[in-house]
Amino acid sequence: MTVVGAGPVGLVLAAELALAGATVQVLERLTVPDPAMKAGAVNVPTAEALDRRGLLPAAEQVQRETLRRVGSFAPAAADGRSTGKGGLARGKSGQVRGDSGQARGDGGSAAEPRFTGHFAGMTLDPGLVDWSDPDLAAHAAVDGARMVPQRELERLLADHVARLGVPVHRGVEVTALEDTGDGVLVGTSAGTVRTGWLVGCDGGHSTVRRLAGIGFPGTDPELTGHLALADIADPEKLASGWAWSTRGAYRYGPQPGRIVTVEFGRSPADRSTPVTLDDVQASLRRVSGTDVTLTALRGNATRWSDNARQADAYRSGRVLLAGDAAHVHAPFGGQGLNLGVGDAMNLGWKLGAVIAGWAPEGLLDTYDTERRPLGAWVLDWTRAQIGVLRPDPKSAALREVVADLLSTPAGTTYAVKKISGVTQRVDLTDGGLSDNHMPHSGLTGRFVPDTRLRDGSRLADHHHGGGFLLLDRTPDGAFARLAAAWPARVRCVRDGHAAPTGMLVRPDGVVVWATDLTHGTDAVDSAAFTSLDAALRRWAGEPSRKTAPPLGG
Repeated sequence: MTVVGAGPVGLVLAAELALAGATVQVLERLTVPDPAMKAGAVNVPTAEALDRRGLLPAAEQVQRETLRRVGSFAPAAADGRSTGKGGLARGKSGQVRGDSGQARGDGGSAAEPRFTGHFAGMTLDPGLVDWSDPDLAAHAAVDGARMVPQRELERLLADHVARLGVPVHRGVEVTALEDTGDGVLVGTSAGTVRTGWLVGCDGGHSTVRRLAGIGFPGTDPELTGHLALADIADPEKLASGWAWSTRGAYRYGPQPGRIVTVEFGRSPADRSTPVTLDDVQASLRRVSGTDVTLTALRGNATRWSDNARQADAYRSGRVLLAGDAAHVHAPFGGQGLNLGVGDAMNLGWKLGAVIAGWAPEGLLDTYDTERRPLGAWVLDWTRAQIGVLRPDPKSAALREVVADLLSTPAGTTYAVKKISGVTQRVDLTDGGLSDNHMPHSGLTGRFVPDTRLRDGSRLADHHHGGGFLLLDRTPDGAFARLAAAWPARVRCVRDGHAAPTGMLVRPDGVVVWATDLTHGTDAVDSAAFTSLDAALRRWAGEPSRKTAPPLGG
């Protein structure tokens, strides 16, 4: 099994395959990790994925270090309003936030990590969010692990795959591939590799996607963006936070020297061309209308656009795509990194099950059907922000309307829930397991909520090794006895009686069965056990043992 690409998506996928028992290797074109600045934070599903694999303490340490760096600067964030007449908008709120909209206390220390983000540069005020909203309150355990920049995330994941014994071969470029039906012949700069399956996690310009002949339709770019850390001779010339002009917008902060520029009407340059100090300075001067001077770049700057595309198919035979290889879009809100990690978590256990032989290849079809709708939503979410960001008078007027909506508790809470990923839901209707058959349809298809157990642990603490997890809160362990027929695939966790009475969680954290039904009558018991048995067979395959009697006798 071969994964192409050693970014976060490829590393997560390789780790999940290894946990599923597959022999996997990673091929990476670059000889060293890319030092360029990219995403600055992760969303809730990504942080919870780290939590389920025992990486939460490491991610929390990264956040503490990141907050110390940001705390030395922390400019007041712009409130997201534009004059619509070419003037630069400056923040009216006195609350100090990080770039992601995190409320901060005096002295730069985080009083309570509450990450909100922004929509088209309009920072979402944490003070307006209804944090008691059930969707937000159910996923608060990872609040201390959200500000994890992509470079630090890659280092954390590299250590993770190393512990799992996954080899990462750097400096190896894919040049050809042939799907032979029973495997894939991969031509590389280091020779030919034969592998059972090949997954392209090699970015928006994916070689694997091109060689597999998978189409990549979408919308063409209309802006060019830059992201850089720079030494600035006269930073006082720049507005803190986001600001707009007739040429686009820019963001200064949240740490010293961090610059983002967005320019409309300029054709994107070849992304393979290095971004120079002059490139960033010229772009910043154009959108800011100032003569600000940059004296040096710290690390590699990046260039990006709002090119928005989605692959015709996430799978072609024994070749699959994940991350930017399957979808690209503008980076607003850091959705791309999180979308890719979600792909890897979804695909990893499914492909591992097929390789192990306990699941048919048809299980892989659910990868496309489950992940494609979310990818399409992210593309439209970023396209909507482009419409609001445009510097023309109509877009400026629209920006004022959206800013008003986002200045309300309901509007801010809605946007934060969407950006954070807590409302994501997987359609589980395939295979006959519709919500009508589920005794607790409010949880099914959603990521498992924070669940504390009576022994002081959390449910996520029992999921570090992957596999399926069954929470059993029946008085006599009846659900666990039923699941005993899947000993190598399902781990059972007993707990005191509470709601939900039972919950079956896939390796990727998606709840596929849950019930509040208790032992009131034989009919109630029958409904719960019948639906659990169906869910186990649907997702964990046929049992490896004879199914045990559920009611003890």
